[in-house]
Amino acid sequence: MHPVTRAIRTQVDRTNEMEHAQPMFLTSSFCFDNAEDMRAAFADETDDNIYSRFSNPNVQEFTDRMCALEGTESGFATASGMSAIFASFMAFLKQDDHLLSCRSIFGSTHTVVTKYLPKYGISHTYVDAAADIDAWQAAIRPETKMIYLETPTNPALEIIDITALSALAKKHGILLNVDNCFATPIGQRPAAFGADLVVHSATKWLDGQGRVLGGIVLGRKELIKEIYLFCRSTGPSLSPFNAWILSRSLETLEVRMEKHAASALAIAQALKDHPALKWVKYPFLPSHPQYAIAKKQMTSGGGIVCFELKGGLAAGQQFLDALQLLSLTANLGDTRSIASHPASTTHAKLSEAEREAVGISSGLIRLSVGLEHPDDILADIRQALDQLPA
Repeated sequence: MHPVTRAIRTQVDRTNEMEHAQPMFLTSSFCFDNAEDMRAAFADETDDNIYSRFSNPNVQEFTDRMCALEGTESGFATASGMSAIFASFMAFLKQDDHLLSCRSIFGSTHTVVTKYLPKYGISHTYVDAAADIDAWQAAIRPETKMIYLETPTNPALEIIDITALSALAKKHGILLNVDNCFATPIGQRPAAFGADLVVHSATKWLDGQGRVLGGIVLGRKELIKEIYLFCRSTGPSLSPFNAWILSRSLETLEVRMEKHAASALAIAQALKDHPALKWVKYPFLPSHPQYAIAKKQMTSGGGIVCFELKGGLAAGQQFLDALQLLSLTANLGDTRSIASHPASTTHAKLSEAEREAVGISSGLIRLSVGLEHPDDILADIRQALDQLPA
């Protein structure tokens, strides 16, 4: 069956009530018929549920559906995207290890890499997302244990060749860890191009309606077991209720992402020559610097468009204040279109030099294109741009 069909048809076993929609298992713990069954569960001799910090039917259903969509053997769901990213680091990195990462990453991920990993004796090196494979090769050290990528990156929409980095990682015995949040498994499947680990903030497109937090790490069974053991002890588990919501959302992920991507492409094409903009960037615009890579490894360009206003910071603030339809919020991947100013929000903790190094100018605007009619989204953007000084 097609991965989407398998995901939709993957369900928790029906109870005696014979429900069609899956029930919620809102419980902290699970019971056993006898002492021997309980002993065997705690000894990991069975897969019986013990405690919802370890496992839960709703969480497992969401995980199994994501495995079907991403084409991976196993996965572990977490309370948020950042807890998934942190777990993917800490389950495999130790003191004196080295992390190699693309420079353009989410602001909170940058904070983890630069502020918290060093406290555990873990060093890092950043490589420009647009760098060639020789630059990545040159940055590898004997102690390098992981390469971490966002592709497309947040918010600059840079595209990195997963196949090329996978070959390099395998050559050196290094894990390749790919954040697939922006593309989703509908637009890109990193494991098919050689990624060892795939991480998501399920809060974004996977939920799709701005309701709940969640995250997940996916990959081979032996790798996910290490994630599970780390999270079982440290506790960043996904709640059963959030898992139930996210599992329902996956049933409409393909149709939603097709609409998001179609509207995003149409809006990018309509804005690319606007006189108030220095440039417009979208993975499936031929003008994108890594357009060829995007077309090779992505089946759609996703729902994010970014552009730079000619007027810089002042123009960015004026543009956001002039919007009437689009929401101003830090989230993305919602049914409702969202505009944000990364330099003053998600990436504000980076220095100006650090922001410039990853393509985040003071006039950069990130659009998360929703499910409204694209003509209405575009009309709101245009009327806001028309209010900017010539």
